[in-house]
Amino acid sequence: MIGAAAASAQNGTRSIDDFFGDFTDEWIRINPSLATSLRYFTGEEQDRLEQQLTPLTIASARKRLQLAQKGLAELQKFDRTGMTETQRVSAEVMKWQLEMVVAEERYWDYTFPLEQMNGWNVASVERFTVSRPLARARDAENYVAALGQVSARMDEAIAESRRLASKKVIPPRFILEATIKQIQNFVDPSPGQNPFVTAFVDKMAAVTTIPAAQREQLRAEAEKIVGAQIYPAWKKAAATLQSQLARSTNDAGLWRLKGGPEAYAYFLRRFTTTNLTADQIHEIGLQQVARIETQMDSLLRRLGRTAGPVKERIAKLKLDLQYPNPTSEESRALIMRDIEEILRDAEKRAALLFDVRPKAPVVAQPFPRFREANAAANYNAPAPDGSRPGTFQFPRRIEWMTRFGLRSVVYHETVPGHHFHIALQVENHDLPRFMQVRAFGGISAITEGWGLYAERLAAESGWYGDDIEGQLGQLDYELMRARRLVIDTGLHAKRWTRQQAIDYGIEASEVERYTVYPGQACSYMIGELKILELREKAQKALGSRFALREFHNVVLRAGSVPLQILESQVDAYINAALRL
Repeated sequence: MIGAAAASAQNGTRSIDDFFGDFTDEWIRINPSLATSLRYFTGEEQDRLEQQLTPLTIASARKRLQLAQKGLAELQKFDRTGMTETQRVSAEVMKWQLEMVVAEERYWDYTFPLEQMNGWNVASVERFTVSRPLARARDAENYVAALGQVSARMDEAIAESRRLASKKVIPPRFILEATIKQIQNFVDPSPGQNPFVTAFVDKMAAVTTIPAAQREQLRAEAEKIVGAQIYPAWKKAAATLQSQLARSTNDAGLWRLKGGPEAYAYFLRRFTTTNLTADQIHEIGLQQVARIETQMDSLLRRLGRTAGPVKERIAKLKLDLQYPNPTSEESRALIMRDIEEILRDAEKRAALLFDVRPKAPVVAQPFPRFREANAAANYNAPAPDGSRPGTFQFPRRIEWMTRFGLRSVVYHETVPGHHFHIALQVENHDLPRFMQVRAFGGISAITEGWGLYAERLAAESGWYGDDIEGQLGQLDYELMRARRLVIDTGLHAKRWTRQQAIDYGIEASEVERYTVYPGQACSYMIGELKILELREKAQKALGSRFALREFHNVVLRAGSVPLQILESQVDAYINAALRL
């Protein structure tokens, strides 16, 4: 048997599948960090890439931009009429994603290379401690080789921060202060206790084929790199941000920057995959907040909690359900045990709602301490080759150390939320590989929309039973996503202050997240509302022939697609079911 690409070459033709494969290979070759997390290639080529880190320079971004332009030009040459449905949809998805890459060039100056949520000071640590597979001695050697490049990448991030500052593009003062504090916490432990080293030691301990002597040698090399290279680079980054404080203000939104409104419109389009304006999204948020708070008021009254605004009554309930001595090691360990129990229970319950479930396991782990003050719960996809499970990270800071809403967080990030949606995509071999591995990035509206839908589905399916406090926890997380619509657009389009956003009902670290990640917060509820709209559309059209499992199959098998493409997939499912 010969492969499709080889067969096409012999016939003198090039299929769309050949193009998908060749272009994705080319894209990932210029992004070593992505190649590493995906274990995309094999042999010497993969090893060579795993010893590198993707540069953080404008030149590197321009190389990706030029490749995206080339990909769009080549994609346009293929005749869509001769494609299968999967090929046609995949071509539409690739076109949308590459167009977003090209459109973003105008807005490169509206994101910061050093910040508390996604800056290199954070992303580098997650890349090594969570996303990097380690299954053999060569992987450990590659880990150390790549670790030796971390400080060089930090120097690039610092240079980019200075370039932006020269153009008067400086993070808000409260972001600078939060990031400086986070960096200081990062360099506080001795190098041997830094996450770059401790996670490495843990990963090597799980690989029995690495001799003890080699393990110790590699550990010592990693510790030396952290102490001699990484810590000085992080301190230099903190000093760079410190130097920008005097020129900073506490104005939070993109409106404060020249061209900011146009940049925000781009980010909204990218993250919601719609053409909704900031005003429209703001209004949707206000309507949803009113709806959810009415539901919550009714449930709170059933608990005898009748006095004060919903926000105050919920704050009291969160406090009442807080773990005892929430900063103690006992409670910090207990919440992780509770998360594990919720997760495994969800896996059993989900069997009744889903025909297909991921083969890849999912594990839960806490964030390292230096990130706790700023992190939000997140999910990292499993490695396509099975060398790394899906990973749910949880921040054990005091605001999160409560049983209130804990189940919703787990359902969103793991089962039946992100782990089902993302891991199933990784395992769906009907999709081209660029979609399986999300080579051009995720599509937030459907991914986060599905996560929020999963939270609601659990409540609709009776997972909470008569647990009114649990139901309130689910509604409170939905309320947070509705408030995000109001706050994100408020900050970036309506000149809201950080304090206004906090007073509206979102914790400070979340507001700071929206400040440096404009538009992303709007993807959750916009995506969920579209999935619910499409489910209702299918229910009305099919009546007694509607099957929830089949609807879930359609959404999950689509993978990460813009919402308009998801709608066309659901429409095709409805039409096919009506013909039966």
